Amino acid sequence: MNPAPPEKRRGWVRKFADAFFGIGRGMRGQNSFLVHLPCAVAVLVLAALLPDISRGDWCLLILCISVVIAAELFNSAIEHLVAVVHPERHPDVGAALDIASAAVLICSWGAAVVGLIVLGPPLWRWVMSY
Repeated sequence: MNPAPPEKRRGWVRKFADAFFGIGRGMRGQNSFLVHLPCAVAVLVLAALLPDISRGDWCLLILCISVVIAAELFNSAIEHLVAVVHPERHPDVGAALDIASAAVLICSWGAAVVGLIVLGPPLWRWVMSY
């Protein structure tokens, strides 16, 4: 039996196009993004309006947003893979999906705590100044 011929290497433009397609595909049909994306926008707008947000704080906020979105995309990828590989219900498959969802939840909680630590004090000072 002859081995399959090696695949032609994809160029960088194609790799990025596939990645952006993956973002759209991962977000499609996922209600979680209806929560995560508006929250991310609200955090970024609030951070832009507050005067005391340092570059380091910006980095933390952007990193937290990125981690939550990436975790949600990993969860979506697992859900798509399970639908093809094991479409019938199985307790272990359900447990794997629950664990992936729990990872998103933990990332979201961590991001919320970081958001409160970073944005809370300047927001409190701004509110109390009126």
